[in-house]
Amino acid sequence: MKDRNLLSITAQQQKMWATGDFNQIGARQNVRMAEALCETVDPHAGDRVLDVACGSGTAALIAARRYCDVIGIDYVPALIERAKMRATAEGLEVEFRVEDAQDLSFPNASFDVVLSVYGVHFAPDQEKAAREMMRVCCPGGTIALASPIPEGWSGDFFATIGKYVPRPPGLQTPLRWGTEAGLEALLGSGTGSITSEKRRTLLYFRSIEHATDVFLSYFGPAIRASEQGHRESLQNDLKAVFSRYNLASDGTAVIENMYLLTVAIRAGEPGLKMKPPA
Repeated sequence: MKDRNLLSITAQQQKMWATGDFNQIGARQNVRMAEALCETVDPHAGDRVLDVACGSGTAALIAARRYCDVIGIDYVPALIERAKMRATAEGLEVEFRVEDAQDLSFPNASFDVVLSVYGVHFAPDQEKAAREMMRVCCPGGTIALASPIPEGWSGDFFATIGKYVPRPPGLQTPLRWGTEAGLEALLGSGTGSITSEKRRTLLYFRSIEHATDVFLSYFGPAIRASEQGHRESLQNDLKAVFSRYNLASDGTAVIENMYLLTVAIRAGEPGLKMKPPA
């Protein structure tokens, strides 16, 4: 796919993710995945951590609570402003910047840990985004991902959205990051090891109708899909997906979502670590 086309798709996606308020999703439903990622990687105080496509900063804030030196980047300015507000409210020192995961401004080997929770996965140029994460990670450092997988709630949810807003021709699905073959293709050449395991997280809502309304109100891709003139059909399809994975029997909704937790170790021996620019 030509660079000009990718730039156009990136701009369209940026506008889409700026629609609604993803903080209403990420700050509630992504917390357990972000916590599991940090618990697995176990960054210590003083470690330099980058949260790629951080949204409103959920994973970045979790790392900052460990006294890590954290930077979060996202290409949606409103989400970066929300992340700053959350950090200020907690009294946490985190730097948040408006940046594209496909074109990071940091020098090589700037970070000990690079994280992403359902974030970098949506970059149009997956290979470039993967190379950028690899580039800014120190030799011997860690790239850790919480990725949507083709099966289960995530697979069905994104397939449903795709019925109404198909991916541009030539664009890879974000679910590719949740497969062994996809991870090997994207990260294998620059890593010494890649280990993954499926994990379960639960998404809590007042009801199936509430779950559907939350995504149709706040989740950019769902909002964009609803604007195609088939809102009622989309609403019914999403209700069916949420119902399929609902574990609750009390009228509320507790949605089971399986995801892939991946830890990749950057190839090379740990060496002199460069500080990110001020």
